[in-house]
Amino acid sequence: MESNGKGTAFLRQLSAGRGEDCSYNFCYENGSVAKKKRVMVVIDNSRQAKYAIIWALTHVADRGDLLTLLHVVSAADGGAPLLANSLAALCRACKPEVKVEVLVVRGPKLATVLNQVRKLEASVLVLSQGKPSSFLCLMRSSSEKFVEDCINQADCLTLAVKKQSRGIGGFLVSTRWQKNFWLLA
Repeated sequence: MESNGKGTAFLRQLSAGRGEDCSYNFCYENGSVAKKKRVMVVIDNSRQAKYAIIWALTHVADRGDLLTLLHVVSAADGGAPLLANSLAALCRACKPEVKVEVLVVRGPKLATVLNQVRKLEASVLVLSQGKPSSFLCLMRSSSEKFVEDCINQADCLTLAVKKQSRGIGGFLVSTRWQKNFWLLA
């Protein structure tokens, strides 16, 4: 599948260079100033969400950036802070040069995510993408609709990632410009 260049160029821009001296909002590298990114990852207890975190850490988050783990829960969900905090501890252990914060917010998922993206001025939103619904080709699952709505409505670059099957490797990445772009990394 061909890429129009917009998504891949931005990915290269996101992963270029590591800041040496970082203050609160900016990193100074070789005499130039670069704004730090806030990378937001929407999490839940699925395996796909863990792959999205790994992908964000390895492909988007750089030294001094802030990784925000956002877990949107319903009123009945009581184990959310434990899950989010344990995932944050793993992120800190894997990439200590990236600052990690946890947000557990109650509310409708789409509206809450879009509100947090605006409120926190996220630079990049990373979502997990599951397998397409095999039920009916014409029907989308609620998670597929959620991902598509976030990609189309969020006020920042939004990337949905899905780990390829064991034999193939890499990730499928979807953006506004490109659907299921294969990234072997």
